[in-house]
Parts: sequence; structure tokens; C-alpha cells
Amino acid sequence: MPRGANIFGPSLRTRVGKDLSRGPVSKSAKRARGFTLLELMIVLSVMMILLSIAMPLYQQHVVQAREAVLRHNLSMLDNLIEQYRMDKRESPQTLDDLVTAGYLHQLPFDPMTGKADWATEQEDSTNAIDPQQTGIARVHSASTGTALSGEAYSSW
Repeated sequence: MPRGANIFGPSLRTRVGKDLSRGPVSKSAKRARGFTLLELMIVLSVMMILLSIAMPLYQQHVVQAREAVLRHNLSMLDNLIEQYRMDKRESPQTLDDLVTAGYLHQLPFDPMTGKADWATEQEDSTNAIDPQQTGIARVHSASTGTALSGEAYSSW
């Protein structure tokens, strides 16, 4: 064996616990690496602050989306009622008449109530095509809630 060779391999570690290739091993390097409780608390606090800002904005966007769907459904139903009046020369008696006549596959849901329970407004006999048989003039939401603008959904 050549002079100065180590029979245990090329390590320069001695019995004292020092690695001569890197210098002395400190106590902090021996300690397990990880996060302290203070660091975790700070991160959680920052996350909670961000969530407290983001959640109301998210909920407002969800309500705005539901209101947009409600406006679209009301507009569509009003247009279909008018088309029914022009085609059949009479107003529909119920919203199911639109489905049975083929204008709709099924009644759309009111996004505020989650059901297809629309409040209908009967037409005035002076505006009806047949004054003896009045039908549906408009559709409103059956919800009792109010919009972000302060209006009642039932007045749309």
C-alpha cells in the first residue's frame, strides 16, 4: 500500500467528527432542517389576509354571473312568448305551452331559486290578441332576493 493511503477509503474524516475537506461541522448544520413555528405562523397569517380579501370578491363575481344568467333567461322567455303570440295568434296560457309547442326543450332554471318556478304576468285584455282569452305577457323571477344594484329580482 502506498505511503499515506487510507485503508478505509478517500475520506478525510477523523475520529473527532470534523470533516477536513469542508472544515469543522457546526451545531446548526447537525440540527434537522425545517421551518420554525414563527415562520409557519407568519405564512399562515399572510395566507389568511389574502383569503379574507379574495373571498368577498369571488362571491360577488358568482352573484354577478347568476344575475347575468337570470337576465338572459328572462329575455329569452319574453322573446319566446312574443314569438308564440305572433305564430299562434294567441298568448300562451302557461309556460308549459312553450315546451309543448316546441319553442323550448324544457323550461330553464331560475338561477336564484334553482328551480323552473317562474312568476308570470298576465297580459291586459286591451293588449291581448283575443280579449276573451288572456295569457302570459311577461315572466319574472320567483326569487324574493335583491340584486347587487338593490332591485328585487322579482321586478326584472
